[in-house]
Amino acid sequence: MADSIYQFSAIDIQGTNVSLKQYENKVVLIVNTASKCGFTPQYKALEALYKKYQSQGLVILGFPCNQFGQQEQGSNDEISAFCELNFGVTFPLFQKIDVNGSQAHPLYQYLKTSAKGVFGSEKVKWNFTKFIIDKTGQVTARFAPTTKPEALEDKIIALL
Repeated sequence: MADSIYQFSAIDIQGTNVSLKQYENKVVLIVNTASKCGFTPQYKALEALYKKYQSQGLVILGFPCNQFGQQEQGSNDEISAFCELNFGVTFPLFQKIDVNGSQAHPLYQYLKTSAKGVFGSEKVKWNFTKFIIDKTGQVTARFAPTTKPEALEDKIIALL
């Protein structure tokens, strides 16, 4: 079992393998995203948080996922363009992944066991589930899709 997110890597939206070790000593907010979800407008609030706290060490990582209601059917290029055009997203986006099931990305397997959801469930319930990671790479909290990004601001500030 991994002991931090730094032991994982993921392919970014441009196709480059990214070691999460590069985010060492930063506060990281990891979110599984989708372009056609009722929570999609959260991209705007996520970007606002990123812009506000990036210089202090906040990084937001978006992981598109098509496992919930088939709400992320686009290609990686389409997802990237959608996020940039509609919400001005500048935080790092990654290629589409699975967050649940036998094909779940190893990072998400780690996140889910580190911070269980409601009733102790490891399963991610829907798009825009959020995980906050501290500067040592440890998962400190998990938030439901209904939790607005701006509601996380105090927790993020406390970790910065």
